[in-house]
Amino acid sequence: MQPSAGVTLPGLLLEQARIRPQATALRAKVLGIWQSTSWSEYAARVSRFAMGLRALGLQPGDRIAVVGDNRPEWVIAELGAQAVGVLPMGMYQDAVATELAHLLTASEARLVVAEDQEQVDKLLEIREHLPHLEYIVFYEPKGLSAYEAPGLLGFPEVEQKGNDHLVDDPEAFERAVAAIKPEDTALLCTTSGTTSRPKLAMLSHGNLLSMAEQLQRVDAMAVEDDFVSILPLAWVGEQMVAVSCALTVGFTVNFPEEAGTARQDLREIGPQVMFSPPRIWETLVSDVQVMTNDTTRLKRRVFDWAYRVGEASADARFEGRVPARALRLKRRLAEWCALHSIKDQLGLSRIRHAYTGGASLGPDVFRFYHALGINLKQIYGQTEVAGISVLHRDGDVSFQTVGKPLPETEIRLADDGEILARGPSVFQGYFRDPDATALTLEDGWLHSGDAGYLNEAGHLVVVDRLKDVMILSDGTTFSPQFIENKLKFSPYVGEAVVFGGETADVSGIIAIDFENVGQWAEKHEVTYTTFADLSQKDGVYALVRSHVESINLDIPLAARIRRFLLIHKELHADDAELTRTRKVRRGFVAERFRDLIAALNSTADAVTVEMEIQYQDGRSATVGHELRIESMPARAAAADEEG
Repeated sequence: MQPSAGVTLPGLLLEQARIRPQATALRAKVLGIWQSTSWSEYAARVSRFAMGLRALGLQPGDRIAVVGDNRPEWVIAELGAQAVGVLPMGMYQDAVATELAHLLTASEARLVVAEDQEQVDKLLEIREHLPHLEYIVFYEPKGLSAYEAPGLLGFPEVEQKGNDHLVDDPEAFERAVAAIKPEDTALLCTTSGTTSRPKLAMLSHGNLLSMAEQLQRVDAMAVEDDFVSILPLAWVGEQMVAVSCALTVGFTVNFPEEAGTARQDLREIGPQVMFSPPRIWETLVSDVQVMTNDTTRLKRRVFDWAYRVGEASADARFEGRVPARALRLKRRLAEWCALHSIKDQLGLSRIRHAYTGGASLGPDVFRFYHALGINLKQIYGQTEVAGISVLHRDGDVSFQTVGKPLPETEIRLADDGEILARGPSVFQGYFRDPDATALTLEDGWLHSGDAGYLNEAGHLVVVDRLKDVMILSDGTTFSPQFIENKLKFSPYVGEAVVFGGETADVSGIIAIDFENVGQWAEKHEVTYTTFADLSQKDGVYALVRSHVESINLDIPLAARIRRFLLIHKELHADDAELTRTRKVRRGFVAERFRDLIAALNSTADAVTVEMEIQYQDGRSATVGHELRIESMPARAAAADEEG
């Protein structure tokens, strides 16, 4: 079903329930069993929750927040709020209490829908600082039966209040939905916060549905499709598919039982549609690399052969050539003996639309998926454009680009190379922040803060954040993100942050992938105690150094990594080093680890950091921990430079 002009998100829900009442809208795994919700029951629960909000006294323009893992109650609460003109705001479930406090203060939310005891505890901890917060509504009651707090309610209680209201006035919900207009704000969506604290972008029903309609015109999805909702619904990318596209098309949204079962649940469903940020795709590549390294020699040789065939077939398509008949036959054999099995292990055996977005994905990762036969495509956009403004087309995928603008979206470049976008999905502005809005929106054009250019084929090439583009020692510009993506292609590298510029050689801070390096250490009988201990082992440095040497061969001479160190800890969102969507907050990392960066830019061969250790008896102590600095070969001779 395609929405018509004037339709809103709750309006589409009612339309889907009218046309396909018994079809499955939502499916959630509970105690190992998939439980289905039809479109008619979906609409009924939304109507009860919406009227429950009214019974609690919420008025159009008020705000509520939702925090927790992806469950049907999240989208029911969101659509219920929208139906009565209340503005929902999503918050990341792993956010610490201070982050929640910032967002709840900025939005002045009167009610929070919280998943479980963990989220309720965080909210009760900060409640005294939130004078506007009146209600906390939980949808997983385990552990909360003895809690007593003003305004603490179970999700069914709110639905019952709404049901009582509907008994007295059965048409109340439909009248409320009819009063909502496409230009009304539908969602307060948090920005990524790579350069500052997250802001609240106001997205209208029209913004969200315009994006979904444009995507449909490029890649048509079907009502029979499945989508597995595994990424936080606070992220605009998940909203884009699990809410906007699902309501537009009418496909089924599936919710895993918990984060730990998501991979198995993904395999059980075998979705046709998947959209994830680069880190998920990179993790899956690492998993395949580890699996093949740990298998028998025969199986590893079979996979290596099949992968080479897949690469050759993919390269032919990228170059616009039809693969030769012999290659097509070998590709079928490779699919039968290895590639299909790998895709099945990843839960991608039925995938038809595979997207990555939110950050740049390295060309090595792209090449890997296309060699497997997965048509992975890059999208480019921001929260402020409801998720997408640019997308690869089938048969026109390029590793180095993000594709072409959506049908109703315009892209142009400012004089300094900044990417600007204009179209019906561009947001309304930042909630109660006119100054930030004025800096971002100018004459309808969204200033992205990203640097890029359009190539001869009309594809957009995103270089990096405008402020992060490096001026190298030879005067050329280069993207640290490009180098970081190549570093993260190794299964042993978790995160990487590259620094450098006109007055300094390129250097890097690398965090190992603890799980994969730990497996390597076990296999090679390397003993260790902690992340910090493992990261400084000679064998681990040799693993990473070998990878750095290999990628240096593919990087311009001036941009090659000259020195690096393995950091003593994981980079983590709780420490503000990453955003909740796992983007590196480069400015914060540069400030926090300025002593490490200074050592990298010196001739030192080690640097000492202070670490706090906890003893079993409760005591703690601060100790010095030495990090080794690895230097790469000096600059090549002039003849090598010319070569």
